[in-house]
Amino acid sequence: MTGISSFLPLLLGGTEASGTGGATGGGGTQLVTMLVTFGLIIVVFYFLVIRPQNRKQKEAKKMLSNIRRGDKVVTIGGEHGLVDSVKDDVVIIKVDENVKIKFSKSAVSQVLERKEDPGSGDSSGDSKE
Repeated sequence: MTGISSFLPLLLGGTEASGTGGATGGGGTQLVTMLVTFGLIIVVFYFLVIRPQNRKQKEAKKMLSNIRRGDKVVTIGGEHGLVDSVKDDVVIIKVDENVKIKFSKSAVSQVLERKEDPGSGDSSGDSKE
């Protein structure tokens, strides 16, 4: 009689459907291989996705904390301007002669040009024209 017991080795991962030596212990090695494969996928995912994202987030946080008066910045909306003042989480950007706009610090996407510190030692003047 061929019942469900003849298909049991096939259901458990064996290669033979007959009852003659189908369950030879291959299920344990398949489990280990599967776990190693999933482990490698997780490691690759970490190095390709998570780690670069964390690094980029740290750089953005550092950039936002170092914004100071006189820096040329671009906001996430595309507005270019000069930082007029910086408070805790607010930046006031001068976009024209008499036009100043208040933004959240997180709205600044990049700093185009950083104003040099007066005490940095470079007294030759502004070399960019």
